[in-house]
Amino acid sequence: MAINKVVPKAAKAHGGMRNLIEYGLRNEKVREGYVEITGPYDYDTINWDNVYNAFLEEKKMWDKDSGRMCAHNIISFHKDEKVSPAEVLEIGKQFVDRFFNDHQNLICVHQDKEHLHCHIITNTVSYIDGHKLHQNKRDLERQKSFTNQICRERGLTIAEKGKHFDGSQIEAGEVRSWSKDQYQTIKNDNGLNKKSYLLDCAAAVVEAKERSASKEEFISFMERSGWKTTWTKERKNITFEDQEGHKVRNTNLEKTFNLDLGKEALLCEFERQKAERERTERESREHEKYYAELERIETGLNTETAGNDLRAQLEASGKRIRHSDASVRTAETRRKNSSAERGNRETERKGRTVEQERSRTARKPKDHGLCR
Repeated sequence: MAINKVVPKAAKAHGGMRNLIEYGLRNEKVREGYVEITGPYDYDTINWDNVYNAFLEEKKMWDKDSGRMCAHNIISFHKDEKVSPAEVLEIGKQFVDRFFNDHQNLICVHQDKEHLHCHIITNTVSYIDGHKLHQNKRDLERQKSFTNQICRERGLTIAEKGKHFDGSQIEAGEVRSWSKDQYQTIKNDNGLNKKSYLLDCAAAVVEAKERSASKEEFISFMERSGWKTTWTKERKNITFEDQEGHKVRNTNLEKTFNLDLGKEALLCEFERQKAERERTERESREHEKYYAELERIETGLNTETAGNDLRAQLEASGKRIRHSDASVRTAETRRKNSSAERGNRETERKGRTVEQERSRTARKPKDHGLCR
């Protein structure tokens, strides 16, 4: 699996270009000498001084010795990829022949890491017509696609978005930065035990995303967490800045932590949170009304009307609140049972009265009409 990256901070001075060429040609990095240069080069050996002078001569010839000095690409392979240094050099040569064939290019295969990778340093002045090299986002996408095509033709692994080298899915929030410095910062390495502002920003953004129902709430929450948010229509990205001046873009958080933090994704999440809040508040009001009605029923106030009203409300809202009908039926049953019990007690009382009267009559002495 090859990852093709463009280094954004290109050299804009002679010293920067010289240092970059020197770095690419260090002996401890190009251990077996897999190095090649394309374009005009009138020197017998390849070293940083000769390459630097060759680039400089071309710039002066076309009077283009200012501005951006060179472009810098890195094609990096996974440590488990079955690829040789010679094959990596051939892939680098294919790449420059496709995109920079009218420029001088220095290709250096580095073997100082677990994974093989090649640095491609390109003179920004064309040796054919003297035009300066300019690249846009579409050019960079074509370069990545071409790199995948080369890998596919050679039977190598193709990088898939959201997946590891072995094809397994990258989980949300998993750190997957390819930048050594950035990765070490996140992992709090080197024994410095310092907090990572990038990790702090990611944690604040995720929490703000989950607790906000609008863009304004999101910005306010980030501010309370110590991050100033720049979110405007004119800018494609959202920028966060802490009190120490550290700036983090949402796209950087997306790539590093495998999170979807684009403007559209955030706005959709805010709408979902808003709808969830409204639903919760509506259910809360319905529950309060239900329990108020239930209290009236339990205390025997306006029993039949309350029961009928409650059933109608539950049917209209489509909500299923447990024990509602059962409670109504219980109240009605209690009322009926109470009436029946009163009737039974009245009947028993009347029965006892009749029986007592009969008993008194039976105990009275009989009168035979005799005088004493």
